[in-house]
Amino acid sequence: MAMKVTATPCFMVGSDMLYIARRGNAPRRGTRRKGRSMLDQEKPLWMPSEEEQRNAPLYRFIEWCETRHGVDFPDYDAFHLWSTSERGTFWSDLWDFCEVKGERGETALVNGDDMLEARFFPDARLNFAENLLVHSDRQGEALIFRGEDKAHDSWTWARLASEVSRLQQAFRDMGIGEGDRVAAMMPNMPETIACMLAAASLGAIWSSCSPDFGEQGVLDRFGQIEPKLFIACDGYWYNGKRQDVSAKLKAVAAKLGAQVIVVPYAGPEDGDAATLAVSVDGARVYLDVVNAYADKPLEFTRLPFSHPLYILFSSGTTGIPKCIVHSAGGTLLQHLKEHRFHCSIEPGERLFYFTTCGWMMWNWLVSGLAVGATLCLFDGSPFAPSGNVLFDYAAEERFAVFGTSAKYIDAVRKSGIVPKESHDLSALRLMTSTGSPLSPEGFSFVYEAIKGDIHLASISGGTDIVSCFVLGNPLKPVWKGEIQGPGLGLAVDVWDEEGRPVRGEKGELVCTRAFPSMPLMFWNDPDKAKYRAAYFERFDNIWCHGDFAEWTSHGGLIIHGRSDATLNPGGVRIGTAEIYNQVEQMEEVAEAICIGQDWQDDVRVVLFVRLADGRALDEDLAKAIRNRIRSGASPRHVPAKIIQVADIPRTKSGKIVELAVRDIVHGRQVRNKEALANPDALSLFENLAELEH
Repeated sequence: MAMKVTATPCFMVGSDMLYIARRGNAPRRGTRRKGRSMLDQEKPLWMPSEEEQRNAPLYRFIEWCETRHGVDFPDYDAFHLWSTSERGTFWSDLWDFCEVKGERGETALVNGDDMLEARFFPDARLNFAENLLVHSDRQGEALIFRGEDKAHDSWTWARLASEVSRLQQAFRDMGIGEGDRVAAMMPNMPETIACMLAAASLGAIWSSCSPDFGEQGVLDRFGQIEPKLFIACDGYWYNGKRQDVSAKLKAVAAKLGAQVIVVPYAGPEDGDAATLAVSVDGARVYLDVVNAYADKPLEFTRLPFSHPLYILFSSGTTGIPKCIVHSAGGTLLQHLKEHRFHCSIEPGERLFYFTTCGWMMWNWLVSGLAVGATLCLFDGSPFAPSGNVLFDYAAEERFAVFGTSAKYIDAVRKSGIVPKESHDLSALRLMTSTGSPLSPEGFSFVYEAIKGDIHLASISGGTDIVSCFVLGNPLKPVWKGEIQGPGLGLAVDVWDEEGRPVRGEKGELVCTRAFPSMPLMFWNDPDKAKYRAAYFERFDNIWCHGDFAEWTSHGGLIIHGRSDATLNPGGVRIGTAEIYNQVEQMEEVAEAICIGQDWQDDVRVVLFVRLADGRALDEDLAKAIRNRIRSGASPRHVPAKIIQVADIPRTKSGKIVELAVRDIVHGRQVRNKEALANPDALSLFENLAELEH
């Protein structure tokens, strides 16, 4: 019962009525509010055409659900509402439409009203790796790899399946089976994906980090989960230099007491992977492991929907990282939904995300295999030897989807690069941004300097759900500075401190109903005390994500930063992203970090800035910064103190660590500096005279 794409009134925010298209949210000419055309006030940066909407897999899925159930959804918002109110039916439909391999069972959801006790597909059986390798009979490339050291490689679907088959046999002979942990300290390269798939095929639990983690950082993570197998590279490249990991690998392997496989890549300072493996008691070289077995048909152990698949880790900047356990079924369905419906990825398209194996976006990227995408992998610095590296890669391999971080987009903007003038990006149709809120200026830059007709999707979720709460939508327009809306099946809302839904004002991002990709548990948290404290302490039976958010009049969202880093001067809540959106647009400022300092029974806003090369913070620049914040945000956002620093501490995945800086300023110990990419930067914030008066 599909309807035509016509304007239908359906979404209201307060007294504002918006008109949305059959599947989208496009304002219609002539819509009036207070005597002025809405289009006179603002225009979207991008609008899907009627043809683009009809060709989107999401559109086809909505029509499929209408036919299957004899219902009519006048627009996306109506379909989203149905997907959250009829969760069992929605997720069953998604399973069937995406042709998930496995037995679904008759029951889709039990205890659905209890966030901690809800169980999706309790009778289902599936294997995650089987679903990612379902396209292994396809011709062409499954994986393309570029390394900073000029390494080039590509794997066909057949080679990937063959490699996984050999590793599967090897792992089985090493005693790896259901529930065993396999840990990897690896770059984002094809061998890493093959090892993960082999582990998952046997029901083992995969956990990874990038090789730039320090020894203690690796042990703080993997030491908690006691892996049976540890996989590591023999070195890696970053910023034009070979990074030796020999000493770290030996020390970590000795303390973990696991079996070890060494993967040749950059090589140690002396010798090769074989020499390094010999120096690690009982270690084997990856190629020797693979070549010891002949290719044969893969075998997949089908396990319960809730069988553990991944262990991911919190940033660990306020203590030992929490070990977040995710299920195979929940991860698969959530990623299929995001890739197929929110990103419109079709088989054969090239999917790229700039990520390391220590960030959940690597897990998200790998799931692109399940929709038949060719994954484009990259290891190294995105600015070595120049800021064109990733755009060179995008043009050469004809990326359809380019995923990155808001910080990267801002860095490209400040570098003066204009990719649309120097690169053929005609194949690129979607760019996604996450890691931190993308500023309105970042939105404008993408359309002005990268590609004018691209679908830009700011997305936000996290390690906690190994996916997104709010993200892109191919059926709706893109508005400057806004995330397009919530993901299907996710009852996302914004609540005030009293637990009441709010519109047009800032509040806590919450999810009011259970969803499949919620963590199964935290490792070594048998009574779920840490799990409850992390998400359900604020509001009973409601997931509180820790983001400071706001609904927009278009039905989109703005993320104002982490709510636990929210500033509260004079009792007024201020998101740090609101300040960054202003100050980081100034050419004099390379980056900034903002905290609230306890001061005279109140909180005062302190802004630290790392300036562009050759710049110094003088009175004129400080005044310009304050004026920019005052005019662009509000007088309440203006910092009481502005201090220049040489560096700003950040996690391995590039996120600035406001809480760690706040602790240092207040004389509190930061307990897990190993989580930081540049822990020495913390010393720049200790005992500052400027903050003593």
